[in-house]
Amino acid sequence: MKIISYNVNGVRAAVKKGLVDWLKSADPDVLCLQEIKAMKEQVDLAVFEEIGYKHHYWYSAEKKGYSGVAILSKKEPDHIEFGTGIDYMDAEGRNLRADFNGVSVMSLYLPSGTNLARLEHKFRYMDDFQSYVNSLRQEKPNLVICGDYNICHEAIDIHDPVRNAKVSGFLPEEREWLDNFIKSGFVDSFRHLNKEPHNYSWWSYRANARANNKGWRIDYNMVSAPLQENIKRAVILPEAKHSDHCPVLVELDV
Repeated sequence: MKIISYNVNGVRAAVKKGLVDWLKSADPDVLCLQEIKAMKEQVDLAVFEEIGYKHHYWYSAEKKGYSGVAILSKKEPDHIEFGTGIDYMDAEGRNLRADFNGVSVMSLYLPSGTNLARLEHKFRYMDDFQSYVNSLRQEKPNLVICGDYNICHEAIDIHDPVRNAKVSGFLPEEREWLDNFIKSGFVDSFRHLNKEPHNYSWWSYRANARANNKGWRIDYNMVSAPLQENIKRAVILPEAKHSDHCPVLVELDV
Protein backbone atom coordinates (compact mmCIF):
# COMPACT_ATOMS: atom_id res chain seq x y z
CA MET A 1 0.00 0.00 0.00
CA LYS A 2 1.76 3.11 -1.26
CA ILE A 3 0.61 6.36 0.35
CA ILE A 4 1.78 9.85 -0.59
CA SER A 5 1.04 13.01 1.35
CA TYR A 6 1.42 16.39 -0.34
CA ASN A 7 0.64 19.95 0.75
CA VAL A 8 -0.02 21.38 -2.71
CA ASN A 9 -0.54 25.01 -1.61
CA GLY A 10 -3.54 25.31 -3.92
CA VAL A 11 -4.59 22.26 -5.95
CA ARG A 12 -5.64 24.28 -9.00
CA ALA A 13 -2.27 26.02 -9.14
CA ALA A 14 -0.47 22.70 -8.68
CA VAL A 15 -2.41 21.12 -11.55
CA LYS A 16 -1.25 23.95 -13.80
CA LYS A 17 2.34 23.16 -12.77
CA GLY A 18 2.11 19.51 -13.83
CA LEU A 19 0.70 17.78 -10.75
CA VAL A 20 -1.35 15.27 -12.76
CA ASP A 21 1.55 14.04 -14.90
CA TRP A 22 3.67 13.68 -11.78
CA LEU A 23 0.89 11.78 -10.00
CA LYS A 24 0.53 9.38 -12.90
CA SER A 25 4.25 8.63 -12.69
CA ALA A 26 4.41 8.42 -8.86
CA ASP A 27 1.41 6.07 -8.89
CA PRO A 28 0.40 5.89 -5.21
CA ASP A 29 -2.57 3.82 -4.10
CA VAL A 30 -3.68 6.70 -1.88
CA LEU A 31 -2.90 10.40 -2.21
CA CYS A 32 -3.50 12.73 0.73
CA LEU A 33 -3.58 16.41 -0.14
CA GLN A 34 -3.47 19.40 2.17
CA GLU A 35 -4.06 23.11 1.65
CA ILE A 36 -6.18 22.48 -1.44
CA LYS A 37 -7.59 26.05 -1.26
CA ALA A 38 -10.63 25.14 -3.33
CA MET A 39 -14.13 23.77 -3.23
CA LYS A 40 -14.73 20.43 -4.96
CA GLU A 41 -16.80 22.10 -7.68
CA GLN A 42 -13.85 24.36 -8.52
CA VAL A 43 -11.55 21.43 -9.33
CA ASP A 44 -11.38 19.64 -12.69
CA LEU A 45 -12.00 16.17 -11.26
CA ALA A 46 -11.81 14.48 -14.66
CA VAL A 47 -8.03 14.92 -14.86
CA PHE A 48 -7.63 12.72 -11.77
CA GLU A 49 -10.24 10.19 -12.79
CA GLU A 50 -8.58 9.73 -16.19
CA ILE A 51 -5.39 8.46 -14.54
CA GLY A 52 -7.16 6.01 -12.24
CA TYR A 53 -8.17 8.04 -9.20
CA LYS A 54 -11.88 7.50 -9.57
CA HIS A 55 -12.47 7.73 -5.84
CA HIS A 56 -11.80 11.21 -4.50
CA TYR A 57 -13.05 13.02 -1.43
CA TRP A 58 -12.74 16.73 -0.75
CA TYR A 59 -13.15 18.48 2.57
CA SER A 60 -12.90 22.22 2.10
CA ALA A 61 -12.80 25.05 4.60
CA GLU A 62 -15.87 27.23 4.97
CA LYS A 63 -13.65 30.18 4.01
CA LYS A 64 -13.06 30.11 0.26
CA GLY A 65 -9.49 29.80 -0.99
CA TYR A 66 -8.21 28.63 2.38
CA SER A 67 -6.98 25.40 3.94
CA GLY A 68 -8.85 22.19 3.02
CA VAL A 69 -7.81 18.57 2.58
CA ALA A 70 -8.53 15.75 0.13
CA ILE A 71 -7.95 12.03 -0.35
CA LEU A 72 -7.73 10.38 -3.77
CA SER A 73 -7.55 6.61 -4.14
CA LYS A 74 -7.60 3.92 -6.79
CA LYS A 75 -9.76 1.59 -4.71
CA GLU A 76 -13.01 2.59 -3.05
CA PRO A 77 -12.63 3.02 0.72
CA ASP A 78 -14.81 1.08 3.12
CA HIS A 79 -15.69 4.32 4.88
CA ILE A 80 -14.97 8.05 4.68
CA GLU A 81 -14.99 10.28 7.74
CA PHE A 82 -15.26 14.01 7.07
CA GLY A 83 -13.83 16.03 9.94
CA THR A 84 -13.48 15.23 13.62
CA GLY A 85 -16.80 16.43 14.97
CA ILE A 86 -14.96 19.32 16.64
CA ASP A 87 -16.59 22.40 15.16
CA TYR A 88 -13.72 24.89 15.00
CA MET A 89 -11.43 22.27 13.40
CA ASP A 90 -14.02 21.20 10.87
CA ALA A 91 -14.84 24.78 9.85
CA GLU A 92 -11.29 24.97 8.47
CA GLY A 93 -11.41 21.59 6.68
CA ARG A 94 -8.35 20.08 8.33
CA ASN A 95 -9.12 16.36 8.79
CA LEU A 96 -10.36 13.70 6.38
CA ARG A 97 -10.10 9.93 6.90
CA ALA A 98 -10.49 6.96 4.56
CA ASP A 99 -10.64 3.36 5.80
CA PHE A 100 -9.26 0.57 3.61
CA ASN A 101 -9.62 -3.05 4.73
CA GLY A 102 -8.37 -2.54 8.27
CA VAL A 103 -6.02 0.39 7.60
CA SER A 104 -7.26 3.95 8.18
CA VAL A 105 -5.53 6.81 6.37
CA MET A 106 -6.02 10.42 7.47
CA SER A 107 -5.10 13.58 5.63
CA LEU A 108 -4.23 16.21 8.24
CA TYR A 109 -3.47 19.90 7.90
CA LEU A 110 -2.44 21.19 11.31
CA PRO A 111 -2.65 24.99 11.71
CA SER A 112 0.39 27.23 11.57
CA GLY A 113 1.13 29.79 14.26
CA THR A 114 1.63 32.85 12.10
CA ASN A 115 0.71 35.28 14.88
CA LEU A 116 -0.13 35.12 18.59
CA ALA A 117 -3.84 34.47 18.04
CA ARG A 118 -3.16 31.71 15.54
CA LEU A 119 -0.49 30.24 17.79
CA GLU A 120 -3.03 29.97 20.60
CA HIS A 121 -5.44 28.39 18.09
CA LYS A 122 -2.70 25.94 17.08
CA PHE A 123 -2.03 24.88 20.68
CA ARG A 124 -5.74 24.36 21.28
CA TYR A 125 -5.98 22.31 18.09
CA MET A 126 -2.97 20.17 19.04
CA ASP A 127 -4.41 19.35 22.46
CA ASP A 128 -7.86 18.55 21.11
CA PHE A 129 -6.42 16.55 18.23
CA GLN A 130 -4.35 14.40 20.59
CA SER A 131 -7.48 13.61 22.61
CA TYR A 132 -9.39 12.85 19.42
CA VAL A 133 -6.67 10.50 18.15
CA ASN A 134 -6.37 8.75 21.52
CA SER A 135 -10.04 7.89 21.25
CA LEU A 136 -9.92 7.06 17.53
CA ARG A 137 -7.12 4.54 18.00
CA GLN A 138 -9.33 2.49 20.28
CA GLU A 139 -11.60 1.96 17.28
CA LYS A 140 -9.00 2.17 14.49
CA PRO A 141 -5.66 0.82 15.78
CA ASN A 142 -4.08 0.63 12.31
CA LEU A 143 -3.90 4.33 11.62
CA VAL A 144 -1.70 6.37 9.27
CA ILE A 145 -1.90 10.13 9.83
CA CYS A 146 -0.41 11.86 6.81
CA GLY A 147 0.03 15.54 6.38
CA ASP A 148 1.46 18.90 7.16
CA TYR A 149 2.00 19.07 10.92
CA ASN A 150 3.62 22.54 10.71
CA ILE A 151 6.20 21.42 13.29
CA CYS A 152 9.81 20.30 12.98
CA HIS A 153 10.45 17.58 15.53
CA GLU A 154 14.21 17.68 16.10
CA ALA A 155 17.19 19.90 15.23
CA ILE A 156 18.03 17.48 12.39
CA ASP A 157 14.70 18.40 10.78
CA ILE A 158 15.46 22.09 10.21
CA HIS A 159 18.31 23.83 8.41
CA ASP A 160 19.06 26.37 11.16
CA PRO A 161 17.84 25.19 14.56
CA VAL A 162 19.57 27.99 16.47
CA ARG A 163 18.12 30.97 14.60
CA ASN A 164 14.69 29.36 14.39
CA ALA A 165 14.43 28.39 18.05
CA LYS A 166 11.83 31.10 18.71
CA VAL A 167 9.93 30.75 15.44
CA SER A 168 6.57 28.99 15.33
CA GLY A 169 7.06 25.55 13.88
CA PHE A 170 10.16 24.96 16.00
CA LEU A 171 9.09 26.32 19.37
CA PRO A 172 9.96 24.10 22.36
CA GLU A 173 6.27 23.70 23.21
CA GLU A 174 5.41 22.58 19.65
CA ARG A 175 8.30 20.15 19.51
CA GLU A 176 7.35 18.74 22.90
CA TRP A 177 3.79 18.17 21.70
CA LEU A 178 5.01 16.33 18.59
CA ASP A 179 7.40 14.28 20.70
CA ASN A 180 4.55 13.29 23.02
CA PHE A 181 2.29 12.58 20.05
CA ILE A 182 4.84 10.09 18.70
CA LYS A 183 5.35 8.56 22.14
CA SER A 184 1.59 8.10 22.47
CA GLY A 185 1.87 5.31 19.92
CA PHE A 186 3.14 6.48 16.53
CA VAL A 187 6.19 5.97 14.35
CA ASP A 188 7.69 8.78 12.27
CA SER A 189 8.00 6.54 9.22
CA PHE A 190 10.71 8.59 7.54
CA ARG A 191 12.97 8.75 10.59
CA HIS A 192 12.29 5.09 11.28
CA LEU A 193 14.22 4.23 8.11
CA ASN A 194 16.30 7.37 7.44
CA LYS A 195 18.65 8.96 9.97
CA GLU A 196 20.44 11.34 7.60
CA PRO A 197 20.31 15.14 7.99
CA HIS A 198 19.37 17.72 5.35
CA ASN A 199 16.08 16.05 4.40
CA TYR A 200 13.30 18.62 4.26
CA SER A 201 9.75 18.89 2.93
CA TRP A 202 9.14 22.67 2.94
CA TRP A 203 11.19 25.66 1.83
CA SER A 204 10.46 29.35 1.99
CA TYR A 205 9.97 31.08 -1.35
CA ARG A 206 12.42 33.70 -0.13
CA ALA A 207 16.21 33.88 -0.47
CA ASN A 208 16.47 30.97 -2.91
CA ALA A 209 15.87 28.65 0.03
CA ARG A 210 14.93 25.57 -1.97
CA ALA A 211 17.90 25.74 -4.31
CA ASN A 212 20.15 26.03 -1.26
CA ASN A 213 18.20 23.33 0.60
CA LYS A 214 17.50 25.59 3.57
CA GLY A 215 14.30 23.86 4.55
CA TRP A 216 12.12 22.40 7.24
CA ARG A 217 10.75 18.86 7.59
CA ILE A 218 7.16 19.50 8.66
CA ASP A 219 5.30 16.90 6.56
CA TYR A 220 5.00 13.42 8.03
CA ASN A 221 3.43 10.03 7.52
CA MET A 222 2.88 8.97 11.12
CA VAL A 223 2.16 5.25 11.38
CA SER A 224 0.52 3.79 14.47
CA ALA A 225 2.69 1.38 16.44
CA PRO A 226 0.82 -1.83 15.42
CA LEU A 227 1.89 -1.14 11.81
CA GLN A 228 5.56 -0.45 12.55
CA GLU A 229 6.77 -3.78 11.20
CA ASN A 230 4.73 -3.20 8.04
CA ILE A 231 6.72 -0.09 7.04
CA LYS A 232 8.53 -1.14 3.87
CA ARG A 233 9.73 2.21 2.53
CA ALA A 234 9.59 5.88 3.52
CA VAL A 235 11.05 8.67 1.43
CA ILE A 236 10.80 12.38 0.73
CA LEU A 237 10.31 13.38 -2.93
CA PRO A 238 11.95 16.81 -3.37
CA GLU A 239 12.06 16.52 -7.16
CA ALA A 240 8.31 17.26 -7.25
CA LYS A 241 8.01 21.04 -7.48
CA HIS A 242 4.36 22.00 -7.69
CA SER A 243 4.33 23.74 -4.30
CA ASP A 244 6.56 25.20 -1.59
CA HIS A 245 6.24 21.73 -0.02
CA CYS A 246 7.24 18.43 -1.57
CA PRO A 247 5.49 15.06 -1.24
CA VAL A 248 6.37 12.46 1.40
CA LEU A 249 5.82 8.76 0.77
CA VAL A 250 5.31 5.69 2.93
CA GLU A 251 4.82 2.16 1.65
CA LEU A 252 3.25 -0.47 3.88
CA ASP A 253 3.29 -4.21 3.38
CA VAL A 254 -0.26 -5.04 4.40
